[in-house]
Amino acid sequence: MNRPEILAPAGNLEKLKTAIDFGADAVYLGGSKLNLRALADNFNTEKLKEGISYAHDRGRKIYVTVNVFPHNDDLIGLEEYLKELYELGVDAIIVSDPGIIATAKEVTPNLELHLSTQANNVNWKSALFWHEIGLKRIVLARELSLEEMKEIREKLPKTCEIEAFVHGSMCVSYSGRCLISNYMTGRDSNRGLCAQPCRYQYYLMEEKRPGEFFPILEDERGTYILNSKDLCMIEHIPQLVEAGINSLKIEGRMKSAYYVASVVKAYREALDSYLENPKEYKFKEEWINCLMKPSHRNYSTGFYFGENEIETYESSSYVRNYDIIGIVKKFDEDTFTATVEQRNRVFEGEKVEVLRAKGDSFEVILKDMKDKNGNSIEAARSAQMIFNIKVNKKLQEKDILIKARESNK
Repeated sequence: MNRPEILAPAGNLEKLKTAIDFGADAVYLGGSKLNLRALADNFNTEKLKEGISYAHDRGRKIYVTVNVFPHNDDLIGLEEYLKELYELGVDAIIVSDPGIIATAKEVTPNLELHLSTQANNVNWKSALFWHEIGLKRIVLARELSLEEMKEIREKLPKTCEIEAFVHGSMCVSYSGRCLISNYMTGRDSNRGLCAQPCRYQYYLMEEKRPGEFFPILEDERGTYILNSKDLCMIEHIPQLVEAGINSLKIEGRMKSAYYVASVVKAYREALDSYLENPKEYKFKEEWINCLMKPSHRNYSTGFYFGENEIETYESSSYVRNYDIIGIVKKFDEDTFTATVEQRNRVFEGEKVEVLRAKGDSFEVILKDMKDKNGNSIEAARSAQMIFNIKVNKKLQEKDILIKARESNK
């Protein structure tokens, strides 16, 4: 049976470790240059080295994005950068530009290459072309249906892997290639600086009535004509496996560590459950519930089943039902005291939910809150402060504490 990897995003070192801890087989990230998330924290050499070591020590892989469409000045220092990535031991780089591909083949011939979705590969003939010139994996365009993916898999040799996005934000442009951001704000989306103008609210103006703006109405709240829903394929794991997809890719290098943990956990459990016993596999509502808690837009299955219903006209805002309030750094089993690093404000006496890499979530009550110096406090208000709390159940290092927003209680 095809056993696809779960490929998770990592915008920084904390998110990388979270993805690995919660079950990702591989992580993709941006290095110090030439990636399409220039505004993410990204990785300098030292952090990348630490991240690679953390992943490899646990049998996982690291892929680095080098997928911009470079202008001439972007090519300066490219050879040295690629050599550095190879020497650090990255497992593959994700590329889209023929110039970068040619350079990589020249200076790092043994470095594995994956074709980025930015190359908008939508047919098996193109995939075969890229494979024959040395790319091991093709990241398929989001515009493909599941049936098209199956046909591509059937017509490619087994030596050519295919990867598909299964969860996260969708771009209204063709495979992410967009010029609106560049035109409106001077920030080039094809060089990592997208300002997301597709999320703006727009009005019409008639040329002979300057200054008079008419809303484009879908209902009384207006419409967001370029805004897209988030992709979610958690309910279709069997079809993804049977289609022969080698890597299930999660979008979100700009998202939180909590988002990464929740999504990876849900897909890990669903995939493992199916692979363990395909005939008896049953979808569990707890998996989709896990995906509803971190920040997300309304979900859809994108183009997978030919529905083409990715636009949402009501709002560009996220649905956000839960917040992360802290990460457990250590736990004393004798006193049932947890040391927590704060992420959002939380008060003594509150009930919170515990998200753990393996096992069901559960609730604990926070009592006897103290700061790191042992002084009693009524709340953990300061960003990333260390505080201690007594709980009524055993916790573990790396447990993530979350709580429902007031509007969701």
